[in-house]
Amino acid sequence: MNKHKSHIIGAIEEGSIAQELGIEPGDELISINGEKITDIFDYQFLSHDEHLDVLIKKPDGEEWLLDVDKDFDEDLGIEFENGLMDDYRSCSNKCIFCFIDQMPKGMRETLYFKDDDSRLSFLQGNYVTLTNMSDADIDRILKYHLSPINVSFQTTNPELRCKMLGNRFAGEALKKVDRLCSKDSGIELNGQIVLCKGVNDGPELERSIRDLTKYIPNLQSVSVVPVGLSKYRDGLYPLESFNIEDAKEVIDMIESWQKKIYDKHGIHFIHASDEWYFLAGRPFPEAERYDGYIQLENGVGMMRLLINEFNDGFEDMLRDHKTEIDGTKRHISVATGRLVYPCIKDMAEKAMSVCAGLKIDVYEIINEFFGEKITVSGLLTGQDITSQLKGKDLGDELFLPVNLLRSGEDYLLDDVRICDIERELNIKVGISSGDGYGLVSDFFGIEY
Repeated sequence: MNKHKSHIIGAIEEGSIAQELGIEPGDELISINGEKITDIFDYQFLSHDEHLDVLIKKPDGEEWLLDVDKDFDEDLGIEFENGLMDDYRSCSNKCIFCFIDQMPKGMRETLYFKDDDSRLSFLQGNYVTLTNMSDADIDRILKYHLSPINVSFQTTNPELRCKMLGNRFAGEALKKVDRLCSKDSGIELNGQIVLCKGVNDGPELERSIRDLTKYIPNLQSVSVVPVGLSKYRDGLYPLESFNIEDAKEVIDMIESWQKKIYDKHGIHFIHASDEWYFLAGRPFPEAERYDGYIQLENGVGMMRLLINEFNDGFEDMLRDHKTEIDGTKRHISVATGRLVYPCIKDMAEKAMSVCAGLKIDVYEIINEFFGEKITVSGLLTGQDITSQLKGKDLGDELFLPVNLLRSGEDYLLDDVRICDIERELNIKVGISSGDGYGLVSDFFGIEY
């Protein structure tokens, strides 16, 4: 991608300053107050001032220098074709646990791009390893106060981190956390440890937790998630799946540290992802232990929140729509991954217990595309859903979880679209919102 192409204006807000000035989609932003723009953060920082000299290049090459007087922080009303206004930085590591390396060939090209960009960490919540972050990048994070930053630690053992990330600079990169967490930085971080059996678990995990506590309060939370292993691992580092006893040991260690850290700092800090509790067969922690669900997008507390929302929504529905529920005649199906299937099944049975005319079939979809070890719903494919539900009595509507879809798109990982599933299974497909309240509405067919 040519750098200047990232500065092309894609849209202008109606009634904005930019519209009044005659700035149009297709124009290119050259500079503000004589300073060239590298990315969206330069733009946001420089455009805050009350007086701006904005240099625009029109598609025919004509340049306009526009004099702007506005309120401080008043937005110009410009949206760029490339939201980052710069090329995404790709990963320079060769991690032994990388899921992208475990994907089959022939999928769409964007799925194979490995980003490791601190700016995307701020904008989209992506996790970064710090290995391709320069001192200048740290300076910009501090200058623009890009917070929070999500860091993929894996381990605090420098030598082991080099091995796990396949990068001889990976251990040294940990020192950048010291600057980000300096006393006056004001930067907040969240961390992640992808746990690999026999590599960074056991005493190494204990060491990592202990080391990371020194960054509290800047470092607000650290999640521990088990490595995901697909069936496409030929030629890759030999990794094993965790078993029930392993999961119990991980939970015990984390919960022990939670008690100590909470007593000292008032936060639980270190969190086991939901997968550990599923694997160990243990109940999920109470909501208070998740510190406001700060690591929800990393699979930490997702099930506790879903269960609590469902129970609250269920009681609301019974209270406010009892007559409608009693008159319900409804048959629907829900497809979900192996991991959450038992919980969704329990919720469906609870709903059916109060409504004789309600039938909910919950189907557990086995991930044959990536392999049976991949049990999360978000990595299910359209072809697995259609092949495993073909010929089933799915009722009047089939509900699929929203995390099957790429953001803002209507197709799954294997490029199968929702309309394709509807055609193959000859049924209407609804997309469940992903929260417990939405699940209650899906089950009863009543908005509340």
